[in-house]
Amino acid sequence: MKEDMEALQKLGEELVGLKPSVLEKFPLPDDLAEAIKDAQRFKNEAKRRQLQYIGKLMRQIEPEPIQAALDKVRNKHAQASAELHKLEALRDRLVEEGDSAIEEVLEKFPSADRQRLRQLVRQANKEKKQSKPPKAYREIFQTLKELNDDA
Repeated sequence: MKEDMEALQKLGEELVGLKPSVLEKFPLPDDLAEAIKDAQRFKNEAKRRQLQYIGKLMRQIEPEPIQAALDKVRNKHAQASAELHKLEALRDRLVEEGDSAIEEVLEKFPSADRQRLRQLVRQANKEKKQSKPPKAYREIFQTLKELNDDA
């Protein structure tokens, strides 16, 4: 029982640490949202008491939706980073494999411009051979990123 109460208070502390713009997206009751805003303003002892009050309010509600929203916020950066790594790997495959990888891109992103991708891949390979700055290489990544954002 005491562990559950402490876990709810910890959850409340994490909520207090979030920016107000992020907090607006959470499914919080009005009194809890107000208590969190107050705790963000308080210092030291007042803040400690306010955190205990937030823990008390959290015991009266169902914490799962709040926990799920908090997990989503935490994982957002990791998901975005993983997505960019996938796009980088796809770009590398485009430059290495050429047409076979372009077909894969077209399957994944039907709105992709085949001619433009082929042109960029040829340019990237040419730049690589001539030891020029990888302008087309970067442009391929930007194109893939735009396609991914649109999808």
